[in-house]
Amino acid sequence: MTMLAWVSVAVFVTAYALIATERVHRVAAALGGAGIMLVIHATNAEAAFFSEHAGIDWNVIFLLLGMMIIVGVLKETGVFEYLAIWAAKRARGRPFRLMVLLVLITAVASALLDNVTTVLLIAPVTFLVCERLALPAAPFLIAEAMASNIGGAATLVGDPPNIIIASRGGLSFNDFLVHMAPLVIVLMAVFIGLCWLMFGRSFRYDPERAASIMALDEREAIADRRLLWQSLAVLALVMAAFVLHPVLHYSPSVVALLGAGMLVAVTRVRTDKALAEVEWPTLVFFAGLFVMVGALVETGVIGQLSNAAVSATSGRLELTTMVLLGASAVLSAIVDNIPYVATMSPIVEQLVQASGGQDVLWWALAFGADLGGNATAVGAAANVVILGIAARNGTPISFWHFTKYGLIVTAVTVALVAPYLWLRYLL
Repeated sequence: MTMLAWVSVAVFVTAYALIATERVHRVAAALGGAGIMLVIHATNAEAAFFSEHAGIDWNVIFLLLGMMIIVGVLKETGVFEYLAIWAAKRARGRPFRLMVLLVLITAVASALLDNVTTVLLIAPVTFLVCERLALPAAPFLIAEAMASNIGGAATLVGDPPNIIIASRGGLSFNDFLVHMAPLVIVLMAVFIGLCWLMFGRSFRYDPERAASIMALDEREAIADRRLLWQSLAVLALVMAAFVLHPVLHYSPSVVALLGAGMLVAVTRVRTDKALAEVEWPTLVFFAGLFVMVGALVETGVIGQLSNAAVSATSGRLELTTMVLLGASAVLSAIVDNIPYVATMSPIVEQLVQASGGQDVLWWALAFGADLGGNATAVGAAANVVILGIAARNGTPISFWHFTKYGLIVTAVTVALVAPYLWLRYLL
């Protein structure tokens, strides 16, 4: 590698260490690292702001912005209080039953929408129900972030890396359903068991608070029924457009912004209220992270790492598949899985062509990137959003608090993917 590449690695590692140790605020670390990358010419303004593969992913930024505005309007209706009471009553106030219910809802919704949108919708419900039952919100939020990444792996629209892979590999919505969804169902069952081992045994059931929850009428929580129906109608249109992406060809970010604009216009909600729930620090953190990773792309660092992993397999499909799965899981834990997949997908496309069209390599990349995103607090967009919401609501989740559970979940789930790929495609 060139000297500039080594300096870029040093800047990235330093910024990442500051984020992990929380010596400085993660936004300051990301922006500082991005600024240094620009100063040393590891990247430039054109690449940072306009490059599809080495710059800020504006699709992710504007998808988040649009959905945050929609959630802000929905919050005014009281629907989150309704869902919180409904979920707690169905779980009869039992903490682990409640976690299982919220985790399953998150996973299914993430497959139909996308994981970032889902955690934006489910997090307010979580805070409300945990407050009612005097439960710590952090375990629920961590479990939901991981469930969103696992559930999102099932479909083309569920996780942003899948959209990139589908575009590059010419894969359809049904391809993901057939090849990814069956194992995702198994992984979710295993994940619920892991939730019991990691969190469930520490919960305490409070009969008095459970009884008070059972006595509540969730319908009384709705503050504005007209606004609720207007908001749900717009949200339904947004969801339908997400699902019909292969047909309509509208980017999710465009759909989210159109939905947010329509909702604000139709409901005449005050603009300041609509924008009040936007997690601006989270959006800025993503921008800084994208610039830093883009600098590693521009200087050839990520490409060299990926090529080294591929060359180590000597062209053997079985070994290439396993190395690709493992390397994707590890690298997606270190950098956000979206820029990683954007960088790696052209290499995988060449490997698929060289192997005679073996799509198993695409599934190895998708599983590795989607599940590897669970390993650390910055591995996936959903994780970063959850941490931002938690901090905003006075329940900060540290990098290592999330990561100590994420490493376990990633190790177990990726270990289950390996025999699945081997038995179904390679044997």
